[in-house]
Amino acid sequence: MMDTTGVDNASNKGSVLFITTLAAFLTPFGIFSVNIALPSIGKEFLMGAILLSWVTTAYLLASAMFLVPFGKIADIYGRKRIFTYGILIFTLASIGSAISNSAVMLVCFRILQGIGAAAIFTIGAAILTSVFPSRELGKVLGINVAAVYLGQSLGPFLGGFLTHHLGWRSIFLVNVFLGLIIIVFIFRKVKGEWQKAEEKKFDLVGSIIYSVTLLFLMYGFSHLSTILGVWLILLGMLGILAFIKWETKIESPVLDINLFRNNRVFAFSNLATLINYSATFAVTFLLSLYLQYIKKLTPDNAGLILVSQPIVQALFSPLAGRLSDRIEPRIVASIGMALTGVGLSLLAVLDEKTTFRFITASLVILGFGFTLFSSPTINAVMSSVENRFYGVASGTLGTMRGLLFGS
Repeated sequence: MMDTTGVDNASNKGSVLFITTLAAFLTPFGIFSVNIALPSIGKEFLMGAILLSWVTTAYLLASAMFLVPFGKIADIYGRKRIFTYGILIFTLASIGSAISNSAVMLVCFRILQGIGAAAIFTIGAAILTSVFPSRELGKVLGINVAAVYLGQSLGPFLGGFLTHHLGWRSIFLVNVFLGLIIIVFIFRKVKGEWQKAEEKKFDLVGSIIYSVTLLFLMYGFSHLSTILGVWLILLGMLGILAFIKWETKIESPVLDINLFRNNRVFAFSNLATLINYSATFAVTFLLSLYLQYIKKLTPDNAGLILVSQPIVQALFSPLAGRLSDRIEPRIVASIGMALTGVGLSLLAVLDEKTTFRFITASLVILGFGFTLFSSPTINAVMSSVENRFYGVASGTLGTMRGLLFGS
């Protein structure tokens, strides 16, 4: 399958960058803005702590489970088409969430919202890689990553503001508004389609094995202290073996195992991403507890300190992306990993006497290290595969990043 015409003109590139950047903002905003509204949601629907946690968990699990399958579907049937379906699902699910009249109804729509988020999150990078030449790829991927961190930074602030003044349902109405803007731009401004995969048949069985395995692992690790959690992790491990066995014998696999066997850049970049996010995913949670229980800060003041990290990431991600266009991405990413290690080492020595200036400086170093790691790593992964694998490559990398956040 070949790309259709009309995808290389400057106006189309600008529209594609705008749409994918706005969509990249939506995905984390859908997590962090709602998190701040959970007490209000729980109060309205009389939800206990376990049921209330599913408002977030349902979104995270659904989005993680569908990243790679949606990437493959987009490679086969068209990235613009599946991206459009994704934003439509996300927008409709946001409407449903805003009008929900029960806890179960809200959780169901959050599942649908997560499914839509999986499509727009994984296919956005694939579309950018399809449209922009390699000399510009790091720059535009850096802008895209900056939008993710901007959604992460502004999510709690805007979510709290909207919840306080307009109620928690207004958060989902903002998602609807932004989703409609993206839909209008897609139909009016974006020309052409991008699809390169030669396969005509989608690997449904492999996708089911993959999604169920991921569900077992993520839910199992979140309940690691229980017997159920241990059993789910064991089932997840068996699922990995079953998935690899199935994918190596089928003609059109959802995830070509040879990408890991024969492509060292792809394999080690994904492994580095998993390690980096594993090392840092709990920082915000632990620091939040430390600042409020040990340093006796209010939630608002604790948030002001914590937001320093994603602000640095949002500001400098485009610069890191441009650096990876000029310097080999692995060098930039390695420096970023080293700075991340320095930031974590500084945070490891916190005690009740540690100054706020030291904490903020440590978060800035951590954020800058994360910045130098993220954009160049995405650039390295997307540049290491053929066009027909762009969707799957983006979905795999997204899974490495998102695996821990649903746990």
